Amino acid sequence: MIERYARPAMKAVWTNQRKLENWLKIELLALESLTEAGIIPAKDFQIIKERADFSWDRCLELEKTLNHDVIAFTTNVSENINDDASRWFHYGLTSSDILDTGFALQIKESTEIMVEGIEKLREVIAAKAREHKHTVMIGRSHGIHAEPTTFGLKMALMYDEFGRALNRLKN
Repeated sequence: MIERYARPAMKAVWTNQRKLENWLKIELLALESLTEAGIIPAKDFQIIKERADFSWDRCLELEKTLNHDVIAFTTNVSENINDDASRWFHYGLTSSDILDTGFALQIKESTEIMVEGIEKLREVIAAKAREHKHTVMIGRSHGIHAEPTTFGLKMALMYDEFGRALNRLKN
């Protein structure tokens, strides 16, 4: 991501901190399901839920010796749990379960930001279409001047095109 072009909300989605927050969220949801299924004792899940935390710096430090980002993360979280209950953390999961689901969450969050932005942009385009419905401009056809049209019509066509793009993005 190029810093100067990124919107703050989008940058926040793609930080390392957010990535690990998502990983922790996924881990806890998986543990909650396993607890509800009777596989993990509820008291252990409660301890994990209360104490599970991580530090990006500590994860980086651990990764230097462990050579694996997810193992560094689970090790750091287990350090923070600091109880035998930590044996259940990451239980039944693979690294890909965490990485792929976390990445999907980031994509979903990014898409929500883009949808909101396009919806706001369409409002502005619609206002410009109404404002300039009688503003004459030269038309173009095959890259050359053509019959006159209005800037409002150009904006209305853009509004429609962004609507189609928005539907494709939502789908």
